[in-house]
Parts: sequence; structure tokens; C-alpha cells
Amino acid sequence: MTTKPLRTAPDKRLQSLDALRGFDMFWITGGGYLVSLLAKMTGAEWLGNQMHHVEWTGFHFEDLIFPLFMFIAGVAVPFSVGSKLEKNVPKRRLFLKIFKRLLLLITLGILYNGVFKNGFTDGRIASVLGQIGIGYFFAALIYLYFPALKSRIIWLAGILVGFGVIQLLIPVPGVGAGVLTPEGCINGYIDRLFLPGRLYGGVFDPEGILCSLSATGVTLMGTIAGNILRSRKTTDWQKIGYMAATGAALIVLALLFSTFYPIIKKCWTSTFNMLTGGIGFILMALFFMIIDHWKFSRWAFYFKVIGMNSIFVYLFTHIIDVENLTAYFVGWIVNPMGEAGTLAMAISTLAVVWLLLYYMYKKNIFLRV
Repeated sequence: MTTKPLRTAPDKRLQSLDALRGFDMFWITGGGYLVSLLAKMTGAEWLGNQMHHVEWTGFHFEDLIFPLFMFIAGVAVPFSVGSKLEKNVPKRRLFLKIFKRLLLLITLGILYNGVFKNGFTDGRIASVLGQIGIGYFFAALIYLYFPALKSRIIWLAGILVGFGVIQLLIPVPGVGAGVLTPEGCINGYIDRLFLPGRLYGGVFDPEGILCSLSATGVTLMGTIAGNILRSRKTTDWQKIGYMAATGAALIVLALLFSTFYPIIKKCWTSTFNMLTGGIGFILMALFFMIIDHWKFSRWAFYFKVIGMNSIFVYLFTHIIDVENLTAYFVGWIVNPMGEAGTLAMAISTLAVVWLLLYYMYKKNIFLRV
């Protein structure tokens, strides 16, 4: 007696994708702060350091959160755009939808930066949401007009090599070529020339022009993972193996090239893209294996609720002082507790955010962009 190799239905919504997105957003919406408090209380300095961005060169866990979200956005492309192409939806209509998403995310990013509150004088235009929009826009366009996997791999190689050439070989006036410092990196030079408003880093912006274009590579890697997951010709274990092997290869390449081309998030070097994209492949394989293949999904419901409203919770926790709101209900309990009270407040704040998202989940209220 033989058994048919198990294949996850390609058009069924992947629970692992929502869970991984929620896992990623958890750290932004208070999880990172909670772990920092625990690290401080237990003396685990190494753990606390991982909850902060590196100053410039190198890599901490905190540096993974943003590119992982961009990777996840790319994973969704074959499911959203690809399924519509199979239904013969005109490419022009899909292009307009992708373009509207770009404009909406850029606008929401400007809102997040407080430009509409404080005025456009010295306002910051570049943003995390804007970069997500730009990366998604170009990655989705490449998928739309070059749907073959081989074509997108060529595009990806071109982006990684192209930005390596730009950052290492094109000289910055008065500085020279390949000077990957905040003042000398060509990213900052381009931002100072062409990016209006205030730059986050003073002489550069980590979500600036070249950074946003370079980050397209991470989103494009996500589309490749999405293709693997959506394939009707491979078993679940083959999908897991392909993603894990691709991720491991990217990480090894990033570490090898980093000997002369540093891993720097704030100017999105190609080595940084390869490292974070590689980790994204491995995490996607792990979440898919546990949740969609083995069906161990109950533990992930907490993250799924967050992941279903990721853009909303990102904006909500920035615009609304959730900790102050939480204090109205539990302040009388936690305030007399000292250091333990600070930890209790962090947990309570996370609970308030999650309960709001759970209410929206039950009511089928989702902010789609």
C-alpha cells in the first residue's frame, strides 16, 4: 500500500504566513520592550542588546524585524497577484491596484512621521511604510511582467550585484568610492541631493531613496518563497527543503561577502539583504512545517490575530499612547509594585493591544492596503 505525498492546497490561505507576520509585528508592538525589561531584571545583557539596532555595521535581532516584514509582503504576492493572473484579470487593472497601494503606504508613512500634525517644514518624507510600499511595488511589478521564476532570480541577482557596484565602486564627491560610513556612503549622498525634508540620520536616511530601492531585493526573495509554497508540483517536505536550503545558502553568501562588503542595515547593503532574506526563508520554512504541515497551530493563534491587522497595529501603537490608556485600568495595581510593576504594565499593554485586535478579528474588521 502506498500513500500519496502530502501537499498543502496552494490556494488555501496559509496560516503560517499570517502567524509569521504576527510574530514579526509582536516585537514592534511591545514584545521587544518586554524582553528588554526581562533582560535587565535577569542581567542577560546579551539578550537586551539584541533588542536594539546595531549602531552601524553588524547585526542584531532587532535589525531583522523590518526586512522580515518586507520578505513576508513578497511571499503574499504569488497568492494575491498570481491567483488573479490565473483568473485572467487584466495586468493593467493589477498594475493600478499595486500603484494605489504604493501611494497609500507612502501617505500612511508620512502620517506616521507626524508631518500632517507638525507641518511640512522640515518634515520627514521617508518612512518604514513608504519603503514597504516601494519594495512591494517594484517586486510585484517584476512578478507581474516577469512571472517565470528564472526571470525573477535574474532580476534578484541584478539588484544585489547592482547595488553592490553602486555602493562599492561609484565615488562620492569629496569622499571616494566604497566608504560605507554615515557621511561617506553613497546612500546618504543621494538622499542629501534629492530627498526633501528632514533626514532621519542627519546626513542619511535608513529609509531613503537607495535604501528603499535596494530593499526591493528582500521583497523579491519573498516572491520566490511564495512561488515555492504555492507550487502544485511539490510535496510539503520538498517546499520546506527548498526554502531551508535557499535560506542557508543566502546566509553563507552574506557572511562570505561581508569580509569586504559589510552588513549594514542603515544603508541596506546587499549583504544585509542576503542575510535577512536568508533568515526569512528559514523562518518561513519553519512556520510552514509546524503550522500548515504538522497542523500544530493553536499556539500560533496569538500571532495570527496580530498578523491579520499588521498595518493597523503598527499605526495604532504609534499614534495612541497605549501604555497610558492601560494605566487607567491597571495603574492602581501595578504602580506600587516597583520594578515588577513596570514588567506587569508591559504585559498589560500587550494584552490591551491584543484584545483590541482580537475584537477586530472576531468582527472581521481588517485594514487592507
